[in-house]
Amino acid sequence: MSLPSPTLEGFRAAVRCPSLTFAEMTWRWAVGAIAWTLFLFSFIEYLNTLPVTRGDKTLLGTRQPLLIGKAISHILRGSLDRAVFTALLAMVAVALLWVISASIGRGVTVRALLDYFRRDVSVDDSSEPKNQAAHFYTLVALNVLRVAVALAAILGFAGGAILAGFVSTNKNPQPGLAFVLFLPFAASICVVWPALNWLLSLASVFAIRDGEDVFGAVSAAALFLRERTGPVLAVGTWTGLAHLVALSVAGTAVSLPLAFVGLIPGRLILALIILLALTYFAVVDWLYIARLAAYICIVEMPEVQVPSTPQLFPQIDPGDRTETAIDRTETILSDMPNLAAET
Repeated sequence: MSLPSPTLEGFRAAVRCPSLTFAEMTWRWAVGAIAWTLFLFSFIEYLNTLPVTRGDKTLLGTRQPLLIGKAISHILRGSLDRAVFTALLAMVAVALLWVISASIGRGVTVRALLDYFRRDVSVDDSSEPKNQAAHFYTLVALNVLRVAVALAAILGFAGGAILAGFVSTNKNPQPGLAFVLFLPFAASICVVWPALNWLLSLASVFAIRDGEDVFGAVSAAALFLRERTGPVLAVGTWTGLAHLVALSVAGTAVSLPLAFVGLIPGRLILALIILLALTYFAVVDWLYIARLAAYICIVEMPEVQVPSTPQLFPQIDPGDRTETAIDRTETILSDMPNLAAET
């Protein structure tokens, strides 16, 4: 019997269980809304603390770029450290909120998908409350590692830019060479960061399914990738193409309201753009659930048993002499000419 396609099973699970998509959207959009609200309020409060003198107002009213730049630099002088400190506090708060929300949300979706693919198999859940607590701590640790990888990537970009900037000095400016030297750093980070983030995200499946700890879950995810490389790449390719199509459609749809700037009110255009953006984000969350379901389908699906190579020649029992013995007296086997005719 042929095995089902994991990609089709993932999309089928996402269609049959829309509550999983809504659950994914709930925690993701809640974290995003809180992050944007915190950013806006912090920015507004920061602007309220900036001292603006009469001279600054006069320079800002001249509409001369040079004078406006001097006024802005004077206003921001001595307040950059407060802005950096505020941004760091906001990032730490949002990171903690994301870690907790992602751990709860991922635990709910993975358990629901495991139950979906195990709907015909009875599983003993007598120790489920105890396992859920252990799974939650493992998911928290995995998400902390994802945050650490993201922070390392940001620091890597900054370090690469600083190192590449050493070749361009004030006496001998070479911005083109600095940019060329920065490209390998950026390319390496853009390859390693998503790969590690994907591996840590996939490890959450094994942390819940098999009760693995952090390192055991990461090791199981790496082993799973090595043993099921083909199906995993197929799922990633098809869902990636679907994501690319959704991005193209969303970009085209957003450009349509912008063509009517000046003809319709700006608030209506902004509302349409926000609505289209939210629709795109909803589709992306649905595709993420479909991809996660496809990975779990591969995990739960038995491996294809490769048939053994058929034997070209039958095995001969050494003890059986009835069919293998050769009659040495047979004349047709003789190498002497005309012996068979004489007999």
